[in-house]
Amino acid sequence: MFEKLSLLLPFGNFIRNKSIQNFLFLAVIQSSNVLISIISMPLLIQSIGVDQFGLVNLALSVIILLNILVGFGYNLSAPREVAVNQDDKTALSHLLSNIFSAKILFATISSLLILIAVFGLNLFREYQLILVFSVLLLYSEATLPLWFFQGMEKMKLVSIANIFSKLLFLMGIVLFIHSPEQSKWVNFMLGLFGLSINLFLLFYIHTVMEIRFFRPRFSDIWQSLSDNLLFFFSNLASHISINGGLIILSFFSGAETLGMYSLAERVVMVLRLFPALIIQAIFPNASKLYREDEVEFYRFLKRVYIRVLLFGALIAAGTHFTAPWIIKVLSRSELAESVLFLKVLAAVPFLACLNIANVTLMLVADLKQLLFRASWMMCLYMIIVSAILTSYFGGLGLCIAILSTEIIVFLICLVLLYRRNRKLFYGFYT
Repeated sequence: MFEKLSLLLPFGNFIRNKSIQNFLFLAVIQSSNVLISIISMPLLIQSIGVDQFGLVNLALSVIILLNILVGFGYNLSAPREVAVNQDDKTALSHLLSNIFSAKILFATISSLLILIAVFGLNLFREYQLILVFSVLLLYSEATLPLWFFQGMEKMKLVSIANIFSKLLFLMGIVLFIHSPEQSKWVNFMLGLFGLSINLFLLFYIHTVMEIRFFRPRFSDIWQSLSDNLLFFFSNLASHISINGGLIILSFFSGAETLGMYSLAERVVMVLRLFPALIIQAIFPNASKLYREDEVEFYRFLKRVYIRVLLFGALIAAGTHFTAPWIIKVLSRSELAESVLFLKVLAAVPFLACLNIANVTLMLVADLKQLLFRASWMMCLYMIIVSAILTSYFGGLGLCIAILSTEIIVFLICLVLLYRRNRKLFYGFYT
């Protein structure tokens, strides 16, 4: 579709750019996920009630945390490995086999942990059955080949498949979820449809793209896990830093403030996907350029960086000035405190864009240790400063802490690059 449009439209070269296509398809995936989530919320609340809806989300939160273990940082490392081996089907076959074997192994370990926690230790008492039925989501994550198509710079099929999976889930809610007793099937259906579509994608990779699946050797899997260990801990630290604010606020504020902040945070977290999508979109092409032509790599990254900063500033300004309207549309009421939180947090997408260049430099140069150190320094700073400011100023203090964390992690990455790899630092910043 993009190829045909590129022949007809005056900005054809823009559309033909692989990084632009990657970004657009990744944006389609994320926006469809958000849209389906928004549509499904009122349907589920009406069908299973607010209490069961909350328990379903609690179970989903546990699964999302375990999915960090299942993913084990391959979302950061695997696209680069695929990108540099695009024309070597044997190397891709071994890479695919090793990564999927490792992820399925971790999905199985995570499932066993849940079963032990529920049936052995009697944990998660309020939503044990819902959580047990949610384990299929772990295998859905393990078999998702997004990283492969991202590295191959062929995102169209996986984006269409993702939308189809979410539409099946939405249809499943309408057809099969009608009472609180059926709440255990919500996450199960999400995992089932996701897993089914992923298996179709793997079949396509095997038959059409002619990528074989080998029986991996344990030594290869172990080496793969060892290489990715720092990426895993980096992802874990980033998850805590980005999503831990609400937990910290719960220790110092009541339910009303939590609700006000949660509404504003949800809007900002959607907008904060923008810099993450940019990194994922440009990563494969940036990796190849870094290997083949460093001068062109720096030019490419500078062009992207300037445009992203400008667009990030527009997103931040637009969110700030439309905050009252956004909150009113989402909540159907005028919540002054939530509007204040959103106006302050509106700067987060722009501040997050500041660090796009630093993270990309670390990823293409395989500087796992620097990324690991930066992630955990950011995490430690966020926890300490958020706890202090929230204890004194409540939700507003947490907003300020979140903003300062984005600035601090940019400075941390800048200093680490300067101290440990001045060639990269001067290559981009001069």
